[in-house]
Order: sequence, then structure tokens, then C-alpha cells
Amino acid sequence: MTDIRLEPFARNHLDALGDMLGDPELLRFTRVPEPVPAGFAETWFARYERGRADGTRMNFAILEGPESRFAGFGVAPVIDTEAATAELGYGVAGWARGRGVATAALRELTSWAFTELGMVRLELLIDVDNPGSQGVARNCGYTLEGVLRSAYVKPGRRTDTQIWSRLVTDA
Repeated sequence: MTDIRLEPFARNHLDALGDMLGDPELLRFTRVPEPVPAGFAETWFARYERGRADGTRMNFAILEGPESRFAGFGVAPVIDTEAATAELGYGVAGWARGRGVATAALRELTSWAFTELGMVRLELLIDVDNPGSQGVARNCGYTLEGVLRSAYVKPGRRTDTQIWSRLVTDA
């Protein structure tokens, strides 16, 4: 099993996040705008800080190994406490892909959302052309519910997007 841990995303993680923003695969399958605007990492961080303060979103740094190398980020971009539902997501640095980092991170995020937030339903939105993330979802016990056709991802990009879910009652 991959040795990772999640810690709340902090200012000291911004440089490593900035390094990831040049990765075409990350840009292809996330909501990061293309081209990446100047100052995007700082704006993203500030948006999550506001969400953390009001309980509507959360972000984490994924740290790998005993040296705690920054391997990516995990997010809850939408937390709806009234509905007890949260959307989860993740982005993994290119060097860390294919090593189980995303799977380990999603397992940790899932556990956090159920135990710390008291969520009943968790959702993942995954591009139909992203078999890697589909495998991560499946390996973490998520169920494919269907496809949102021509879903808005970011300015200039619409794509067919799978919706996966996991319930607190799922085994």
C-alpha cells in the first residue's frame, strides 16, 4: 500500500501546486482553467480558505513517504451539510501516477468525509475519457451511476462526465 497522508493545504504547498499546473493531463481532467491564469494557485488557495472557514469546501495536500514529498491535492469542492452530501476530487503529480497515490488519497478523503463531516453521500465527477480515475473510483468502492452529457467543466470545455457515488452504508 502506498504510504501517503493528507494534511490541510497550506501556503507552503503553493509552489508544488504551481509546478503541477503545467501538466497537460492534470489540466485535461480538472477544472483548472486553460491557459492557467497568472496567480491561479493563490486564487485557488484563497477560495478554499474561505470555504474551509464557512464549511462549504476543503482542500488537502497529499504527502508521500517518510520525506512527505508533495504528491498532489485532494479536495471537497462542494460540501452540503444540509443534504449530507459532498463532492470529492484529487489531482496527482505526474511522477506519482500509477503508484496507488490517487487510490490511497481517495480512501483517506472518503473516510474523512464520512467520519469527520458526517456525510451520507459522496460524489465523484470523472471524464468519460479518464480510465485511470474511473479505476480509482472503482477500487475505492464507488458506484457508477451514469453519464452527465455535455457537462460544463470550465470555460471552453464541455465533456461527457461520469457520476460515481458512495454511500456511508456501502460496504
